[in-house]
Amino acid sequence: MANLEKYNEAFISSLGVSAEQLKGLAYQAVESWDSVGHMGLIAALEDAFDIVMDTDDIIDFSSYEHGMEILAKYNIHFQEK
Repeated sequence: MANLEKYNEAFISSLGVSAEQLKGLAYQAVESWDSVGHMGLIAALEDAFDIVMDTDDIIDFSSYEHGMEILAKYNIHFQEK
């Protein structure tokens, strides 16, 4: 599975959103992305990519797009299909 697919699946399964909702999705923009949903999303991403994120990165993870920038620090890169 490509990194973008793993990333999208973490959002979809953790937050219960559709693929169409991902672009532009931001923290608290949907009811499921509250503080509890945020930690579930982070756990799903850490599992999917076998990483442990720094606390500052977890706090700074504020949107779908910004999350990609944060994960680049962990040598995880995304390519559009």
